[in-house]
This record gives sequence, C-alpha cells and structure tokens, in this order.
Amino acid sequence: MKKYLISLSILFGILFFGLIEPTDSYALSQENGLELIAQADASQADLAGSSSEIQAEEGDHDSHIAPLWLVIPFVTLLLMIATGPLFYEHFWHHNYPKIAVGFSLLVVFYYLFVLGNVHAPVHALAEYIQFIALLASLYVASGGILIEIDKKATPMANVSLLLIGALVSNLIGTTGASMLLIRPFIRLNKGNIQPYHVVFFILMVSNVGGSLTPIGDPPLFLGFLKGVPFFWTLEHNWPAWVLALSLLALIFYFVDRKMGKANEDEYTEEITYTNKFSFIGIKNFGWLFIIICAVFLDPNVIDGVPAIVYDGQKFSYLREIIMLSVAFFSYKFGDQKALKGNDFNFEPIREVAFIFVGIFGTMMPALELVGNFAKSPEGASLITVNTLYWGTGTLSAVLDNAPTYLNFLAAAMASEGANINSIAEVREFANNSMNDSDTTFQLAAIAIASVFFGAMTYIGNGPNFMVKSIAEQNGIKMPSFFGYLIRFTIPILLPILFLIWLVFFAFV
Repeated sequence: MKKYLISLSILFGILFFGLIEPTDSYALSQENGLELIAQADASQADLAGSSSEIQAEEGDHDSHIAPLWLVIPFVTLLLMIATGPLFYEHFWHHNYPKIAVGFSLLVVFYYLFVLGNVHAPVHALAEYIQFIALLASLYVASGGILIEIDKKATPMANVSLLLIGALVSNLIGTTGASMLLIRPFIRLNKGNIQPYHVVFFILMVSNVGGSLTPIGDPPLFLGFLKGVPFFWTLEHNWPAWVLALSLLALIFYFVDRKMGKANEDEYTEEITYTNKFSFIGIKNFGWLFIIICAVFLDPNVIDGVPAIVYDGQKFSYLREIIMLSVAFFSYKFGDQKALKGNDFNFEPIREVAFIFVGIFGTMMPALELVGNFAKSPEGASLITVNTLYWGTGTLSAVLDNAPTYLNFLAAAMASEGANINSIAEVREFANNSMNDSDTTFQLAAIAIASVFFGAMTYIGNGPNFMVKSIAEQNGIKMPSFFGYLIRFTIPILLPILFLIWLVFFAFV
C-alpha cells in the first residue's frame, strides 16, 4: 500500500503542476469546441455547410484529440491482464503494479506534454479517486463484519443466498454486497467450494443484482447525478432484472445440484446443523451506512458542498475524505475476531487499485475516440436502441462501465439535439418527452447493458476482480481471464443477454 500511495502522489503532482500553464489555453480551446457543438446543434444546415472559421476552430480542437495508435497501451494492458496469470504468473504477480502504472503514465504524459490536454487526465484522476475511495471503504468496512451460517450447503440454500445478495446490492451497492457476502458464501460451501460458485456470485451479486437503484452500480449513480430520476431504474429495469436473475438462478441450481452431488460422495461424515445465522462486528453496519450517505454528497447536486472547481466543473473531495476516513477508522476500531475470521488483508484492494490505475489512465484515448465518433453526424445516424444496447454492453465488458454509460448517454442525447449537462433535458430524455423518439427505451438499453455486460470479464466491474482475488486467497483456483469468458460468460451469460435484447429491445 505504501508503494501505491507514493505512485498515486507522483501522478497527482504531475497533474497538479501541469495545471499551472496549459489550463488557460486548453480552456480556451474547450470553449471553442463547445461553441462549435452549439452551432452544430442549432441547425442541420449549419452542420452541412460549415464555414472556414468553424473549420479552423475544429482544427484547434482536434489538436487535443488522441491519435488512434494511443489505444495500444490500453489494449496491451488488457492482453497482459488476460495472459499474465496464465502464461507468466510469477513475472506478472511481481510486476503488475509497475506495468499498470507505467502504461498509465505513458498515456498521461502524452496527453500533458504532446497534446497539451490537461483536462482529460484531471478527469481520469478524479474519477479514479472516486472509484477507489468507494471500493476501498466498502471493502474495509465489510471486512470487519463476520457472518456465520451454520447450515448445510444445498443448491436451494446457495440460490437463496445469491438472490438475497442481489437484493442487497441495490441497498449498499454491488461492491458492498460482494464484500459483505462472498466470504460467508465461501464458508457455507466449505469442503465443496468450486470455481462455478464464485463465478455465479460475480454474475448475480456483483453485477446483475445491482440494477434497480442508482446506489446499485456506479453507471446508474452517475445517471442519477446527471438528472435521471431516482426511481427511474426501479420502474424500467425490473423486468429485465427479474428475467436475468431467474435464468441465472435456475441454471446455477441445476449445475450445483449435479456438481454438488458428485462431490458429496467424498464426504461420508454426518454433520448436525443448527440452521442459525450470527453476526460479529455488527457496528460496522454503521460504517457502511455512513459510506452510503456520503455517496450523495456531490457538489454538482447539492449546493454548498465543498468542491475543487476546475475548468468550470466541480470535483468532489469531501465525499472521498469521509470514505477513506471510514476505511481507516473501521479497520482501526474493528472487531479483531471478525477480521481474523474473515482472514482480512489488503491484497485484494491493492490488486484492484493498481490494475485500475492502469485501466483508468490508458482507457482515455479509447473512450475519447468512441465518444467523438458517437457524437459525430456519422455516428449519430447509427444510434438506435439496438446499437446502444450492444455498443454500451460490448465496451462495458472491457472498459469501466461508468464512463461508457456516460459516453453513450451523451451520444444518444446529442442525436436528439439534447445536452447531457442539462439536468432538465436528461429528465426529458429519461421520461420519453423529447421529440417522437423512444428515448426511454434508449436509456434503458444503455443502463441495463452497462450493468449486465459488466459481468462478461473480470475487468468489466470493480467487484469482479476483488471477488476473484478473495476466492484465490481462500484456495479456490479461479478460471483465467479467457477461461472465465470461454467456460462461463460466453456459454451462460451471453445467451441470457441476447434473450434480454430480444424480449425488451429488438422490436422497439
């Protein structure tokens, strides 16, 4: 953790001192770019016949756009994440922090010193700090709660726990529910725990489960901050949520029934169960409550909340200070019996911190190129409910699903002549009161795809990697990156995602 904090401090210092000179010139270019967008939105005629003055402004704005080849570090990092633990495990285990930070700094330096673009790295840094503060605080606070279940691990008991976890995900987020329940789930199946148990936990609790409230998953919370009504997700996502969870639960039940019986023969000793539940470290539920309350302390939503103002935008820091303080105090004053019973250590959050500092740093060009194309006339012409579902989903599987959600929402709104930075227009878009388009279905496609497809890979959503790491620390040999895809998500999850599309979006 010490090396991680030093690396993060260096990166923050580079960005901070980089703000001193380039900010004014880049802010000016951003104003020119926004003026150009406003002119483009004014009329289709102006878009068709741009004047030479506007083209000059476009050229100035384009000078800050990343070239296509700058996506290479991101693709390389993804390939190393996929192949490292499989083909060069020793090298990867000892060097992944250097590799992730190195690739990230390479892209950040190019943005700062070649493109003169400070705006994008500052945004990436802010989003990363928000991301890691939430994950770290939930990981540490939940690690101090020991849930003991004295019950036989039957397929029905396992399905029940997974469905309970899916519901809880909407109250404390997929990260909170995953960290709270993965260890009890492993202990419940002690002696018969297999990789498929953990994979279905990732699918149902760490991803699909949290699609009913903005608290459930980061993309939905960002949508709420932009203006999507709080109960919109519950109203529009529940049919797909019910169908996806029902199918996953049914598949898991029959898999567990078959695989569980095959291994039961090895254990002949009779065990008496009390069927009781017990909690140790219950005070940490209070810390979890503080974290969830802090999530809403956003300066862009609540006036008066302290913020760092940069380039006309407000960045939260009070929320992150509260979350990291909760992480510190919940660990320092945590119940030692609960921490010991959970075999608590910082390795899973350390791994996530390093891997995602690389992902957040290197994915900037990929998101920028996708976003710019989607907002262009050519890209806007391709925007339909179907392309939004599959486009958002595919990228959410390999990029962080929160910025992917915002990029596609911005593109969908731009195609309707609306601006994602207007809360009123976002509400109109969500409530289908804009033009004659089915914008509610467009938003539902973006929301459901960003959450559901996050389960397709280990890097699609933050909790996936953490659950995998905790399982491996408990001696479970988890499938590799490609093994997870080939053995589980492609044959099991992808058909369900296709059925979701067929039932809810294909014929809109």
